[in-house]
Amino acid sequence: MILKGNTRGNARELANHLMRGAENEHIELHSLRGFVADDLHGAMQESTAIAKGTRCQKHLFSLSLSPPQNEAVPVETFEAAIDRIEAELSLTGQPRAIVFHEKEGRRHAHSVWSRIDGEEMKAIKLDYYKRRLNGIARDLYREHGWDMPRGFTDKRERDPLSFTREEWQQAKRTRQDPKAIKQVLQTCWQGSDTKAAFETALRERGYFLATGERRGFVAVDWRGEVYSLSRATGAKTKDLKARIGDPKDLQSTDQAQAFIAARMTPKLQEWAKAAEEQAQKQNLAARFQREQMVQRQRHARAQLKQRQEARWLDEERSRAARTPRGMRGLWGWVTGKNRKIRQENEAEIARATQRDRAEKHAEIQRQLTERRNLQKKIVAAREKQNAQMQALNRDVAQYMAMGRAPAPQETPRDQGRTPSRTRQTRDPQRGPDLDL
Repeated sequence: MILKGNTRGNARELANHLMRGAENEHIELHSLRGFVADDLHGAMQESTAIAKGTRCQKHLFSLSLSPPQNEAVPVETFEAAIDRIEAELSLTGQPRAIVFHEKEGRRHAHSVWSRIDGEEMKAIKLDYYKRRLNGIARDLYREHGWDMPRGFTDKRERDPLSFTREEWQQAKRTRQDPKAIKQVLQTCWQGSDTKAAFETALRERGYFLATGERRGFVAVDWRGEVYSLSRATGAKTKDLKARIGDPKDLQSTDQAQAFIAARMTPKLQEWAKAAEEQAQKQNLAARFQREQMVQRQRHARAQLKQRQEARWLDEERSRAARTPRGMRGLWGWVTGKNRKIRQENEAEIARATQRDRAEKHAEIQRQLTERRNLQKKIVAAREKQNAQMQALNRDVAQYMAMGRAPAPQETPRDQGRTPSRTRQTRDPQRGPDLDL
């Protein structure tokens, strides 16, 4: 189970993120502990109010728990892991919220603690929490028999195409895959041994070498987006300087963006926009199926919840009817019969709780399986779309180098084509083509 945690403030933004339905297909506020409010936004407001009595800015500890995608992990496993983590980090008893998310056939959890000790009005220190979380994560993989990611056993085996949330948001703006962007930049870096070769490889793919305001070396794409080369390629700053030279000798990002804007004529912009829209259509059918599936699954879960709540009320009435009242109740208290009935009721409540959880878990797993099958189609459509977007980047770079926009008949039907292979419109004044 991959564990990622961080201390943070801005409780309202965190609550908005965790309860945002646009990014997640299913959201469940699983539990709240130590709060008066019964909703996450209210709980986060309470945390902020308490933190104002201290000088602590990052008064929350936010943790995400992501098990292997295809494993059927019950709620109890998540709860046990969270209890174990809070004991390790000295957060036991602190106000806590647990939220479950589902997206693209993956189910994971978020847990948020208040770091403020209400009695001493001090923030609980979380020394070396990343190292301690990694240790717990390895133990969880071993204990449950899950296949451990290679990066856990050897840091050199970590996924070189992994991306941050900021990189994901940037790729989303440009309608691209963040991994595809990284792969292109890494290919350019690994396939060149000089500055000229590296710059040529970048330009052929629609990127321009520049120096950033905060980062030494960056690449600017034809859309004007800026990418850190050290982060994207994984190369160290000294290696970048050895091959590229002093970053002060490069054009700034503003100059690169101005250079690009001067060559992105209105016609070329219109052509690129049309190509992007055409690529987006590849995913429309799968996206429609996803929306229909999500609505159907939400309805099924709501119905299951209603049935369980109605059954629970009936069972509560039956349990209440077992306890005698009046003189019989007094006599039952004296003889100890009431205590026996109470113990039987408590045992029945525990079994009923476990039964309801098992039913809910089975329904969720059934829906996750259905969603994963659809995700295979979505991934295939997305890969085709990514290929078209990369081809578009190359085509735009070629047209910019030629200093012209494509002719109307060159609007791409297949982004894999290069401009040189685009069929030209025959002049009607010319004689018939005899070499067809």
